[in-house]
Amino acid sequence: MAYSLALITVLGLFANYVFEKIRIPGILGMLLVGILIGPGSFNWLHKDILTISSDLRQLALIVILLRAGLDLKLEDIKPVGFTAVKMSVIPALMEGFTIAVISMFLLGFTFTEGGMLGFIIAAVSPAVVVPAMIKLKKQDFKYANRASTVILAGASADDVVAITVFGAFLSIYMGQKVNFIMTVLNVPISIILGIVVAIACAYAIMLVYKKIKFSATEQILLLLFTGVGLTFIQAVLEGKIEMAALIGVMTMGFVIRMKMEETAVKISGGLGHIWVEAKVILFVLVGAAVDIRVMGSAGITGLIIIVIGLCARSIGVFIATLGSPLTKKERIFCTIAYLPKATVQAAIGGLPLINGAASGQLILAIAVLSIIVCAPVGAVGISVSAPKLLNGE
Repeated sequence: MAYSLALITVLGLFANYVFEKIRIPGILGMLLVGILIGPGSFNWLHKDILTISSDLRQLALIVILLRAGLDLKLEDIKPVGFTAVKMSVIPALMEGFTIAVISMFLLGFTFTEGGMLGFIIAAVSPAVVVPAMIKLKKQDFKYANRASTVILAGASADDVVAITVFGAFLSIYMGQKVNFIMTVLNVPISIILGIVVAIACAYAIMLVYKKIKFSATEQILLLLFTGVGLTFIQAVLEGKIEMAALIGVMTMGFVIRMKMEETAVKISGGLGHIWVEAKVILFVLVGAAVDIRVMGSAGITGLIIIVIGLCARSIGVFIATLGSPLTKKERIFCTIAYLPKATVQAAIGGLPLINGAASGQLILAIAVLSIIVCAPVGAVGISVSAPKLLNGE
């Protein structure tokens, strides 16, 4: 397993360097490395690494979401808070239900099968979007801070919406009774519960920081593994009540930034150093989860469905940003930043197949295709469009 970690790190860092040298986002190089060394291609990774892949990816996500929270300021959120709430719901619902309907005509799916496909595809990738927005915040663009704040807050909750509705459609397909009122209520309940638990954790951590003279490294580790603890609480509560742990992770960082700004800045800097390795593990393992051998069955029809879904998502972004303080160019940038797919599709794309869905193989193929298409388009789109759309020119 040590050999696999070394291989991931060396090849991932090299690919990141090469791609950035030629002015292409390094994430694409790392994803490509993962695809090539993963079980779908050369299969160079040890099976134990693949077994714990989801845990490693989640740990890396916690690192970047903590950084996102620690970099957020209350004065940045206040003007765009309601817009962020709309961004977390409207684009995902529009994309998911559009794909659900279109797949009935183009693939002969039932509405339930289409719903499973639609809400697998509908989730935006925090793994791609969050690091890009943190990087953007540090650049000297006139409107970068406002746009990135909306996207950071909205993208994290967007996944909760997509995964919750997907779970409802999967349960219906498996013959379980689903209370749609409770499904709808589960979204705000899970977000609120995640935030409340995170606030309690944040105050407990700050109390410890004040009582015990921890080193900077010890402060980082305490915060990081409290974030891991939130995901553990989510797992324990699963099936009883939903809790949005990853939103909680970002909230925890945000609260510490509000109350202990100097400490937050130091911790964010330390997490930045950890992110150098964490991002390599995250993106290479996301790539390794992509089995390109199944992609062929998606065909042109699968690509058409993805494109139509992205069009619906883009309309959803424009609706969500109506009446907001964002300029037209900022709204266009938000549309581009909401395109990437990767983490969620890799994590749940195979669940319909595992649960015996007749269309499971095709759903997985289209999920894989969405990663191959949307991750690079979104990453490059963010990189190229930001200077043109957020400079206020």
